[in-house]
Amino acid sequence: MNSPLQGGAVKRRRGNRRLLTLLAVLIAIGAVSATVVLGGEHHRSSGSGSKTHGDRLPADAASIAMPAGPPGISFGGSTQTHLHFKRPPRAGLLLDVDSGEVLWSRNPLKRLPIASLTKVMTALIVVKRIPAGAETRISKNATKFRGSEVGVLPRGKKVPIEALLAGMLLPSGNDAAVALAEAAAGSDRRFAKESSRHAQELGLGCTHFVDSYGLHRGNVSCAADLGAMTRLAMREPRITRIVRHPHLIVPFPISGHRLDVYATNPLLRTHYPGTIGLKTGTTDPAGHCLIAVVRHGKRTLAAIVLNSPDTRTQAERMLEAGFRALRR
Repeated sequence: MNSPLQGGAVKRRRGNRRLLTLLAVLIAIGAVSATVVLGGEHHRSSGSGSKTHGDRLPADAASIAMPAGPPGISFGGSTQTHLHFKRPPRAGLLLDVDSGEVLWSRNPLKRLPIASLTKVMTALIVVKRIPAGAETRISKNATKFRGSEVGVLPRGKKVPIEALLAGMLLPSGNDAAVALAEAAAGSDRRFAKESSRHAQELGLGCTHFVDSYGLHRGNVSCAADLGAMTRLAMREPRITRIVRHPHLIVPFPISGHRLDVYATNPLLRTHYPGTIGLKTGTTDPAGHCLIAVVRHGKRTLAAIVLNSPDTRTQAERMLEAGFRALRR
């Protein structure tokens, strides 16, 4: 099964057959040339005894290695951004959301715990499976979850799915995530298995889930896979309508019939210009994680940092460098 991300750009256009044939010939010629050149480079490197593979690459040269990432994520494009962090994130990616082109990366395929970034996949499955306007009854199990939470889920009452999505995506409510998982799959464990299966179908080779909310270490992914999930999430109006807001008021079956939810996204909280998403995550194993999506004019970039000493500052630096490179 082909991944919905296959092909790179978000919008695909039907090409002229003659043009495609010509492109195929040119690619084949290029591949032969590249084989000759790369073979020569390998021979010279081996002769000199230098080592240029794996973690021995400089962090800012990660894009030079052009790793084979998930479908729709393109390394080694024409626009490259140079960044240096005194204390870099454990892994990171700067991505053009529309084209899938990677502008900068560090350890993009390193499998790491992702904390509440897990909830991006949870949201993707929920909006595909449960229609807008639906409601779900809150179980005792959903009200038992702690950590980040909405905290006022009314046990036994029906709650709008959209309100739970807001409670999961903005304040990162674990209880809201469990309620959504139960609505979509019957139980959180079954939902996690389906999330992992969906990740495989999408071609996300780094990604595996053990719950819907991200509290456990077994929820793992890599920056490249999270870039692919970000592209999918930013196509979904039910997600984008929520994650662009620092604060939302949603209808809720509690006293006052409304619930105020506030974003944990530091770029939204500080009103960083153009911020339209997406998600934070923090646990001891994962450290501080962030997917920050910003639109300037017709270009949309996502900065992804995993286990970062300062998610806001590092994401802002990445985004500013990326937009500056696109203007050149």
